[in-house]
Amino acid sequence: MEELEQEARRKAREARLTAIAASGSKEGGLNTSNDHLSFEDVLMEVLEQGKAAIKRIQETALVPFHAVVSKPAQKAYIGTFLLATTSLFLLGLSTTAYALFYYNFVPQVSVERTIHLQFGNGPPHGTAKLDSALTSLQPYDVSLLLHLPRTPNNLAAGNFMLDLSFLPPPAKAPTPSLPVLGAQGSMQQTLAHSRRPAILTYASLITDTASTLSGLPWYMLGWKTESEVLHVHMFEGVEFGRGSGNVPQELRLVVEADEKMQFYEVGVRIVARFGGLRWIMYHHRILSYVIFTSIFWSSSMISAIIAWLMLASYVSPDSAAVKQERETTPAIKTEPSESEPYEPSLTDGLSDTSRTFPSLGRHMPLHFTSRGEGSGARSEEQVKNEEKEDVVQSTGVQPLIGEADDEDEGTETTGFRDSGIGTSLEEDRRAQVQRRRKALFDNRG
Repeated sequence: MEELEQEARRKAREARLTAIAASGSKEGGLNTSNDHLSFEDVLMEVLEQGKAAIKRIQETALVPFHAVVSKPAQKAYIGTFLLATTSLFLLGLSTTAYALFYYNFVPQVSVERTIHLQFGNGPPHGTAKLDSALTSLQPYDVSLLLHLPRTPNNLAAGNFMLDLSFLPPPAKAPTPSLPVLGAQGSMQQTLAHSRRPAILTYASLITDTASTLSGLPWYMLGWKTESEVLHVHMFEGVEFGRGSGNVPQELRLVVEADEKMQFYEVGVRIVARFGGLRWIMYHHRILSYVIFTSIFWSSSMISAIIAWLMLASYVSPDSAAVKQERETTPAIKTEPSESEPYEPSLTDGLSDTSRTFPSLGRHMPLHFTSRGEGSGARSEEQVKNEEKEDVVQSTGVQPLIGEADDEDEGTETTGFRDSGIGTSLEEDRRAQVQRRRKALFDNRG
């Protein structure tokens, strides 16, 4: 505020000095009381200038803000928000689609089931449910795991046979099938069948005794047992046909031996042997996720953009507003001008010949010229004017005031129709003009 007052005082002093210098240079000494500015006036002027400067600064500072909140910027914000929301939604949709595709395309890598053997009439046998763990057209490796105690009967059995069969669903039996002997001697249909031998590891009496004595503390603590686990490969790359009826949902195991054998536990392990795209998707999961999700997301975005453009082209507010404005705006009627070419539709119902109509007083009669004869009418009028000029030059008599005024005024007769009147008056007036011309020539002679 102090700076503004100082500026006001400075300007006031400059104004007084300027007024004094101007009054001293003029003749007669002008009254400079009006030239002297008061301190209050200068202060008000400085304050107004300060306010204007502050206002300009505010406007300059608000220019970016106005650009940010302008209509185009708001449209850009809305479009960006919609694009980002759609992109995120389609990304989640693509991730879900890839997860479903992976779950349906890549089967379980390993399937393990426990077989509960049944003892009684006939050899030991047992079944295990597979449900929908296997997939058609997929190679599998199948092996059995036998946990056997090293009892005298098992050692005396020597080689024994393992019979493994994959059974179809109960309600459907496949066309290509192999008969297999069941536990009670009945024949059953199978999808795959394999028979493989097995035997416990041989050990001599001395070796077996030494091994037992060396591991005696472990046997006493329960950390070790006198048993052995056999891994027997039953199938290598077995593959089932296409269709739900060709995919097994149950397997059956039969143990054939000469001696009565004892078992701790029997299980089956089915391992998928991947190849091609399934191998890539299983062993390179992150890379497969990125590639397939990007493909799904890109195709979804392209489809969404195409659908948006088509919808915007069909439903456009600008085109709709223009169409509505065209429908609501009344048509403007235009009148033909003299420079426009002749159109018969504009003079329908009018006469095709020129007509002369009487007027009041001593004025010249009104002339009507059809549009079709515009050029001809102009030439006839020019001829009449030339005749009048010849008469004036030859006789020195000026035309009547009413006639001259009437010739200068252009009257619109396009609205009149043929009336048929004025023919006789026109002939009488022409006769008077001829008599007047004759009398003038006689006086000259």
